[in-house]
Amino acid sequence: MISHPSSTHGPFVAVAGLSARMLAQSAARAGLRAVALDVFGDRDTRETSELWFDIGGAALSIDAARLAEALERSARLPGLIGWVDGSGLEPFVARLCGTPGLPRFLGNPVEASAAVRDPRRFFALLDELDIAHPRVAFTRPARAQGWLVKHADGCGGTHVEPLAALVDTQIPAQAYFQQHSPGRAMSALFVAARGSARVIGFAQQLTCAMGGLPFVHAGSIGPAELPLAAEVKVRAAIAALCARVGLAGINSCDFLLDGDTVALLEINTRPSSTMALYETASPDAWPRGLLACHIDACRHGRLPAEPARATCCAGQKVLFAPHPFAASQSFSDACLRDPHCRDVPMPGTWIEAGQPVCTLLVRAASADTARQALDAQHARVLQRIETCHEPRYEPNRAFIHCHS
Repeated sequence: MISHPSSTHGPFVAVAGLSARMLAQSAARAGLRAVALDVFGDRDTRETSELWFDIGGAALSIDAARLAEALERSARLPGLIGWVDGSGLEPFVARLCGTPGLPRFLGNPVEASAAVRDPRRFFALLDELDIAHPRVAFTRPARAQGWLVKHADGCGGTHVEPLAALVDTQIPAQAYFQQHSPGRAMSALFVAARGSARVIGFAQQLTCAMGGLPFVHAGSIGPAELPLAAEVKVRAAIAALCARVGLAGINSCDFLLDGDTVALLEINTRPSSTMALYETASPDAWPRGLLACHIDACRHGRLPAEPARATCCAGQKVLFAPHPFAASQSFSDACLRDPHCRDVPMPGTWIEAGQPVCTLLVRAASADTARQALDAQHARVLQRIETCHEPRYEPNRAFIHCHS
């Protein structure tokens, strides 16, 4: 645990996940004192939070016992209003909600989350509500070509693999099969409460291939405009799902967009990384940050006002290491000073080739200029890697980020 001098204003809120930086920064905008629980301890996470707990396990997984212990210790803080889950906590939330002595969970009811996270229940529900989705199967298709294997409790695209690449591999029981379908990967961020939903906006998902994983999350750009017919379909699907299962707080809906055709992929029952796009593109629309909207929906059943159409765009992109290197003091300092860098590694962090270094975040007039700004920022940080060397030493851990 690492602590910072306590502020005299605002209650505490605990934010937990593989990375808690985005939630901690959003909490600060709301005047809340963040208690961050994650496996990275990135520099800006620690500087934003009043307390940081390391909940990492082997190979930077989340350790269930350390997570529960950190939440139990957080529960002792005066004025703690509860805890919020981020990426990577999908396998743990249901059990934690039933554990005595832990803070109040500020998120979806366990049953509501199960209704959309259990693939068998979710796709049956989509069929019942006449919501289009790619073809799915729960037994291994005889012909592997054109099928994907997905893990229901995964995140960040690391849970999606081509079935053809796993011919002689045992498929876990919790996995299911989905036909690879055409279209651009998109997402909708929405706030739910009392059977209703407020859509915050739409974003295009950026993916990249990483080893045998073809759809690793690499960022997003938004808010994005959809064809009117497609937007109507997505909004109607979200409204129908919220009315049926009773989702609460900020969630995101992943879907494929092919012209006017929409095919739903999944619901992420937690605040997603695209929150940063809307807070960055329209800071005046969300002066208290979107985590405040999540908490209001979960605690009081309140939805935010319908957001105005954004006049700006934002983009975020994960920068992956071109080769192994240690984050020097000068590299870490330069990234921390850079207004377009997030998830800044601590000095001395060893980062292997292909592993994320930091997240780049820009604001621009359009999606095209956001892409250009991300590319330019990407080049600057790559150059910074080449000019801020430290000699190799034996690392304490290998760093892998999972943002969704």
